[in-house]
Amino acid sequence: MSHRSEENHLFPAFLKLDKIQTLVVGGGYVGWEKLQALLKNDQEANVKIVAPEIRNEIREIAVVHPAIKLVEKKYAPSDLEGINLVIGATNFYEVNQQIYLDAKTKGILVNVADTPELCDFYLGSTVKKGNLKIGISTNGKSPTFAKRLRVILEEVLPDNTDEILQNLAEIRKGLKGDFEKKMEVLNEITASFVHDKKEN
Repeated sequence: MSHRSEENHLFPAFLKLDKIQTLVVGGGYVGWEKLQALLKNDQEANVKIVAPEIRNEIREIAVVHPAIKLVEKKYAPSDLEGINLVIGATNFYEVNQQIYLDAKTKGILVNVADTPELCDFYLGSTVKKGNLKIGISTNGKSPTFAKRLRVILEEVLPDNTDEILQNLAEIRKGLKGDFEKKMEVLNEITASFVHDKKEN
Protein backbone atom coordinates (compact mmCIF):
# COMPACT_ATOMS: atom_id res chain seq x y z
CA MET A 1 0.00 0.00 0.00
CA SER A 2 1.49 3.35 -1.06
CA HIS A 3 1.56 6.31 1.28
CA ARG A 4 1.07 9.66 -0.38
CA SER A 5 2.56 12.86 0.96
CA GLU A 6 0.32 15.49 2.55
CA GLU A 7 0.78 17.97 -0.30
CA ASN A 8 -2.12 18.89 -2.58
CA HIS A 9 -2.30 16.42 -5.48
CA LEU A 10 -5.61 17.71 -6.87
CA PHE A 11 -5.81 18.48 -10.58
CA PRO A 12 -7.62 21.79 -11.28
CA ALA A 13 -10.16 21.62 -14.10
CA PHE A 14 -12.86 24.09 -15.12
CA LEU A 15 -16.05 22.37 -16.28
CA LYS A 16 -18.58 23.60 -18.83
CA LEU A 17 -21.69 23.02 -16.76
CA ASP A 18 -24.00 23.75 -19.68
CA LYS A 19 -22.43 20.82 -21.59
CA ILE A 20 -22.88 18.17 -18.88
CA GLN A 21 -25.68 16.97 -16.61
CA THR A 22 -25.21 17.44 -12.87
CA LEU A 23 -27.25 15.66 -10.22
CA VAL A 24 -27.69 17.13 -6.75
CA VAL A 25 -29.26 14.74 -4.26
CA GLY A 26 -30.77 16.72 -1.41
CA GLY A 27 -33.27 19.54 -1.33
CA GLY A 28 -32.40 21.12 2.01
CA TYR A 29 -29.96 23.86 2.98
CA VAL A 30 -26.87 22.00 1.74
CA GLY A 31 -28.51 21.21 -1.60
CA TRP A 32 -29.51 24.86 -1.92
CA GLU A 33 -25.95 25.96 -1.13
CA LYS A 34 -24.49 23.61 -3.77
CA LEU A 35 -27.02 24.75 -6.36
CA GLN A 36 -26.07 28.38 -5.70
CA ALA A 37 -22.38 27.49 -6.16
CA LEU A 38 -23.12 25.85 -9.52
CA LEU A 39 -25.23 28.75 -10.77
CA LYS A 40 -22.70 31.32 -9.57
CA ASN A 41 -20.30 29.85 -12.10
CA ASP A 42 -22.81 29.21 -14.89
CA GLN A 43 -26.37 30.51 -14.95
CA GLU A 44 -27.19 27.94 -17.65
CA ALA A 45 -25.90 24.90 -15.75
CA ASN A 46 -27.94 21.73 -16.32
CA VAL A 47 -28.89 20.51 -12.86
CA LYS A 48 -31.31 17.84 -11.67
CA ILE A 49 -32.25 17.93 -8.00
CA VAL A 50 -33.68 14.80 -6.42
CA ALA A 51 -35.17 14.92 -2.91
CA PRO A 52 -38.41 13.92 -1.16
CA GLU A 53 -38.69 17.49 0.15
CA ILE A 54 -37.38 20.59 -1.60
CA ARG A 55 -37.05 23.94 0.16
CA ASN A 56 -38.80 27.00 -1.27
CA GLU A 57 -35.56 28.82 -2.11
CA ILE A 58 -34.66 26.04 -4.54
CA ARG A 59 -38.13 26.14 -6.10
CA GLU A 60 -37.83 29.89 -6.61
CA ILE A 61 -34.48 29.47 -8.36
CA ALA A 62 -35.87 26.71 -10.59
CA VAL A 63 -38.68 29.00 -11.77
CA VAL A 64 -36.22 31.38 -13.43
CA HIS A 65 -33.71 28.73 -14.55
CA PRO A 66 -35.33 26.31 -17.03
CA ALA A 67 -32.20 24.09 -17.08
CA ILE A 68 -32.92 23.08 -13.47
CA LYS A 69 -35.16 20.04 -13.05
CA LEU A 70 -36.78 19.22 -9.70
CA VAL A 71 -37.71 15.61 -8.92
CA GLU A 72 -39.55 15.16 -5.61
CA LYS A 73 -38.83 11.62 -4.50
CA LYS A 74 -36.31 9.55 -2.57
CA TYR A 75 -32.99 8.87 -4.26
CA ALA A 76 -32.64 5.69 -6.33
CA PRO A 77 -29.72 4.38 -8.43
CA SER A 78 -31.82 4.98 -11.56
CA ASP A 79 -31.47 8.73 -10.91
CA LEU A 80 -27.89 8.43 -12.18
CA GLU A 81 -28.96 7.64 -15.74
CA GLY A 82 -27.55 10.25 -18.12
CA ILE A 83 -25.65 11.99 -15.31
CA ASN A 84 -22.02 13.14 -15.64
CA LEU A 85 -21.41 14.66 -12.19
CA VAL A 86 -23.00 13.94 -8.80
CA ILE A 87 -23.20 15.95 -5.60
CA GLY A 88 -24.53 14.21 -2.50
CA ALA A 89 -26.14 16.77 -0.20
CA THR A 90 -28.49 14.85 2.08
CA ASN A 91 -28.42 14.88 5.89
CA PHE A 92 -27.99 11.12 6.07
CA TYR A 93 -24.53 9.51 5.86
CA GLU A 94 -25.94 6.14 4.77
CA VAL A 95 -27.75 7.74 1.83
CA ASN A 96 -24.71 9.80 0.85
CA GLN A 97 -22.53 6.69 1.04
CA GLN A 98 -24.93 4.79 -1.22
CA ILE A 99 -24.88 7.68 -3.70
CA TYR A 100 -21.09 7.49 -3.73
CA LEU A 101 -21.02 3.72 -4.24
CA ASP A 102 -23.64 3.84 -7.00
CA ALA A 103 -21.79 6.65 -8.78
CA LYS A 104 -18.48 4.79 -8.60
CA THR A 105 -20.11 1.69 -10.10
CA LYS A 106 -21.17 3.78 -13.10
CA GLY A 107 -17.85 5.63 -13.38
CA ILE A 108 -19.39 8.99 -12.44
CA LEU A 109 -17.39 11.56 -10.47
CA VAL A 110 -19.02 12.34 -7.13
CA ASN A 111 -18.74 14.84 -4.30
CA VAL A 112 -20.42 14.31 -0.94
CA ALA A 113 -20.71 17.51 1.07
CA ASP A 114 -18.39 17.74 4.09
CA THR A 115 -17.26 14.12 3.66
CA PRO A 116 -13.77 14.08 2.07
CA GLU A 117 -13.53 10.27 2.03
CA LEU A 118 -16.59 10.18 -0.25
CA CYS A 119 -15.27 12.74 -2.74
CA ASP A 120 -13.59 12.41 -6.13
CA PHE A 121 -13.42 16.20 -6.34
CA TYR A 122 -14.01 19.29 -4.20
CA LEU A 123 -15.98 22.43 -4.92
CA GLY A 124 -13.35 25.09 -4.29
CA SER A 125 -13.81 28.80 -3.77
CA THR A 126 -13.54 30.86 -6.93
CA VAL A 127 -12.50 34.42 -7.67
CA LYS A 128 -14.14 35.96 -10.73
CA LYS A 129 -13.35 39.23 -12.48
CA GLY A 130 -14.95 39.21 -15.93
CA ASN A 131 -13.34 36.39 -17.92
CA LEU A 132 -10.73 35.76 -15.24
CA LYS A 133 -11.57 32.93 -12.87
CA ILE A 134 -9.22 31.63 -10.18
CA GLY A 135 -9.94 28.40 -8.32
CA ILE A 136 -8.74 27.99 -4.73
CA SER A 137 -8.24 24.63 -3.04
CA THR A 138 -7.04 23.74 0.45
CA ASN A 139 -7.29 20.01 -0.36
CA GLY A 140 -10.40 19.83 1.81
CA LYS A 141 -8.49 21.03 4.88
CA SER A 142 -10.19 24.38 5.41
CA PRO A 143 -12.94 25.73 3.12
CA THR A 144 -13.16 28.73 5.47
CA PHE A 145 -9.56 29.73 4.71
CA ALA A 146 -10.26 29.38 0.99
CA LYS A 147 -13.20 31.78 1.33
CA ARG A 148 -11.04 34.33 3.18
CA LEU A 149 -8.35 34.12 0.52
CA ARG A 150 -11.00 34.62 -2.14
CA VAL A 151 -12.03 37.91 -0.52
CA ILE A 152 -8.41 39.08 -0.44
CA LEU A 153 -7.87 38.28 -4.13
CA GLU A 154 -11.10 40.00 -5.11
CA GLU A 155 -9.84 43.18 -3.44
CA VAL A 156 -6.34 42.97 -4.96
CA LEU A 157 -7.30 42.32 -8.59
CA PRO A 158 -7.81 45.56 -10.55
CA ASP A 159 -11.32 46.49 -11.67
CA ASN A 160 -10.15 46.64 -15.29
CA THR A 161 -8.94 43.02 -15.25
CA ASP A 162 -11.45 42.00 -17.93
CA GLU A 163 -10.38 44.90 -20.15
CA ILE A 164 -6.76 43.75 -19.84
CA LEU A 165 -7.74 40.21 -20.83
CA GLN A 166 -9.70 41.44 -23.85
CA ASN A 167 -6.70 43.50 -25.01
CA LEU A 168 -4.37 40.52 -24.60
CA ALA A 169 -6.77 38.34 -26.59
CA GLU A 170 -6.69 40.85 -29.46
CA ILE A 171 -2.89 41.03 -29.33
CA ARG A 172 -2.66 37.23 -29.40
CA LYS A 173 -4.89 37.06 -32.48
CA GLY A 174 -2.60 39.45 -34.34
CA LEU A 175 0.67 37.72 -33.49
CA LYS A 176 2.55 35.94 -36.27
CA GLY A 177 5.00 33.05 -36.04
CA ASP A 178 5.06 29.74 -34.21
CA PHE A 179 3.64 29.00 -30.77
CA GLU A 180 6.98 29.50 -29.01
CA LYS A 181 7.46 32.95 -30.54
CA LYS A 182 3.93 34.01 -29.62
CA MET A 183 4.46 32.90 -26.03
CA GLU A 184 7.71 34.86 -25.86
CA VAL A 185 5.95 38.08 -26.92
CA LEU A 186 3.01 37.54 -24.55
CA ASN A 187 5.36 36.79 -21.66
CA GLU A 188 7.19 40.08 -22.27
CA ILE A 189 3.91 42.00 -22.28
CA THR A 190 2.47 40.39 -19.15
CA ALA A 191 5.80 40.72 -17.30
CA SER A 192 5.19 44.46 -17.24
CA PHE A 193 2.14 43.90 -15.01
CA VAL A 194 4.37 42.37 -12.34
CA HIS A 195 6.98 45.14 -12.61
CA ASP A 196 4.30 47.84 -12.38
CA LYS A 197 2.90 46.20 -9.25
CA LYS A 198 6.34 46.10 -7.59
CA GLU A 199 6.99 49.77 -8.37
CA ASN A 200 3.64 50.79 -6.90
